[in-house]
Amino acid sequence: MSDQSRPPRIHDVAKLAGVSVATVSRAMSNPAIVSDATRKAVEDAIAATGYTLNLTARNLRQQQVGGVLALVPNIANPFFSQILAGISTVLRQRGLSLLVMDTTAVGDQPALAVLGPYLNRSRSDGVIVLDGSLDPQLFTRPGCPPVVQACEWIEGLDAPRVLADNITGGRIAAQHLTGLGHRRILHVTGPAQNSLTASRRQGFLQGLAQAGLPEPGPADSIRGDFETRSGLDAVPHILTMDPRPTAIFCDNDEMAIGVIHGLTMAGVGVPDQISVMGFDNIEMSGYCLPPLTTVRQYRTRLGRRAAELLLARMQGDDDRQTVMLDVELLERASTAPPPTTI
Repeated sequence: MSDQSRPPRIHDVAKLAGVSVATVSRAMSNPAIVSDATRKAVEDAIAATGYTLNLTARNLRQQQVGGVLALVPNIANPFFSQILAGISTVLRQRGLSLLVMDTTAVGDQPALAVLGPYLNRSRSDGVIVLDGSLDPQLFTRPGCPPVVQACEWIEGLDAPRVLADNITGGRIAAQHLTGLGHRRILHVTGPAQNSLTASRRQGFLQGLAQAGLPEPGPADSIRGDFETRSGLDAVPHILTMDPRPTAIFCDNDEMAIGVIHGLTMAGVGVPDQISVMGFDNIEMSGYCLPPLTTVRQYRTRLGRRAAELLLARMQGDDDRQTVMLDVELLERASTAPPPTTI
């Protein structure tokens, strides 16, 4: 056993496990490449000795900071929680930390002044960008670490993307509502110029066209901002529409939950009088009343894939691929056929 006057070292682990120091290192950094018996012996030896990896020393040897930066638009939005959890799981397996910055906190300050210092290899080993509204020039400056885009994307930024299939998702929403018999469908969209807004709108219009409906006019959509409040704020306008829509598709679940709340408070039954559906399948969508029909995207998988792609880039892989992940309809109680008397 090692001298109790000093911290346990990797040599102590190797001696107790009956393997070489190199094998211990491999078992810790990439356990898939060693046998189950060897991995178990190393894990038992680590537990017995109390050995912990000296991350600072390792990072100095490897010329790493030991952390990855995620740029998130509004960290308070529950949509991002599972994506960040997926990213963190992959990074933790490689001994890397996750630093999260809220890009909405930049406010009136120039993004370069606030975010620029962190887009440097002295502050992070890689960057995962989840905000499609940022200037692509931020990520082309000398010293910027490898970049991967996730969920949203920035036009003009030549970096890999990991995305949900938003066009298909919008089409699925239109197909679901028209399949129930709805013909007057209102679309509560996301912010203008947002990549998700454009893609979901494109798919939604495709689905309406496939159902033989005419192309919607300006009065057939309301602009939101992905916040619950914007869905609630849309309700007074919806109530003045003549004729009223029999169904509403919202570009995300938060706005849909706001719409349902506003309609319910106004005495309009969902889905008896108006059906409502969203997009994303955040946790709250299954617990609102009525539970929300939505387009499910697999956010944890998206985060994991983005982290894996970034790790590959950090190892020198220069593939600029776009990874597109499937979405699917999750039908709950907030949608139904239109009322017979409308």
